Amino acid sequence: MSTLTFEANATRIWFDKENMWVALTDGRQLSIPLVYFPRLLNATSEQRNNYELSGGGTGIHWEEIDEDISVPGLILGNKDLTYYKKMI
Repeated sequence: MSTLTFEANATRIWFDKENMWVALTDGRQLSIPLVYFPRLLNATSEQRNNYELSGGGTGIHWEEIDEDISVPGLILGNKDLTYYKKMI
């Protein structure tokens, strides 16, 4: 298990037109294209901003759009796997 990946938790989330930004406890900021997460891409600005950090910042949850994202997964470059799971 890499400490670089799993000790950095989210402290804050914000959005621009094309990206979700995640501030981490270690000072890094991640920029993740919204196209990686179709539910977020198709959500309204109000829905995107209605999130909660879970597990001390290890997860991000959006109740209204039924989306849960792992912060360690984001650091590793993981995308939404819903589409791929449907194909299997």
